[in-house]
Amino acid sequence: MRDDQRWMKLLEETGALQTGHFMLSSGRHSSHYVQCARALEHPGNCSQLGVAIAAGLPQNLDCILAAPLGGLLIGYEVARALDVPLLFPERDDTGTYVLRRGFRIERGSEIGIVEDVITTGRTTRELLALVREAGAVVRAIGTIIDRTPDHLLDDAPIASLVQLDLPTFEPSDCPQCASGQPISKPGSRPSGGARP
Repeated sequence: MRDDQRWMKLLEETGALQTGHFMLSSGRHSSHYVQCARALEHPGNCSQLGVAIAAGLPQNLDCILAAPLGGLLIGYEVARALDVPLLFPERDDTGTYVLRRGFRIERGSEIGIVEDVITTGRTTRELLALVREAGAVVRAIGTIIDRTPDHLLDDAPIASLVQLDLPTFEPSDCPQCASGQPISKPGSRPSGGARP
């Protein structure tokens, strides 16, 4: 069994890969939703996924940066597998990601960004901006699932365990909306990508 088939099987068996009619955090609609928390709720799964992502990243990174909430568990396991620190940002009063808790990105350091799922790349781009503003370099992005069309984000390579080419739609073009199928909003962010 190929590795990507192994990980797809794990995602399906844990209920992480869901089908239906979903509004994504971006506001776009999809017939598929990935809830990696269902796979990551089992520590053994999280550890296996983290080791696998770490194997696809450069081995000489200075630290891993992961976005709350979805990226924290898998980011921790990737950092553990690479034996490097894990940093995570938090939103300030304006909704911008900043480092707190004494975390610092050193100028010139080489960073790996880890996410659970990348769809539009919006959150990942915020992390890229945070790293670049600190004068550091993003060497690679690691994720369980890559849903981006080009499997590349702002010239940073994406190392994923699974690439899914699943279409998303603007609400006005959504075939499931046109057929009257009820919609679910499972994401952790308010619909339309608005920040709290």
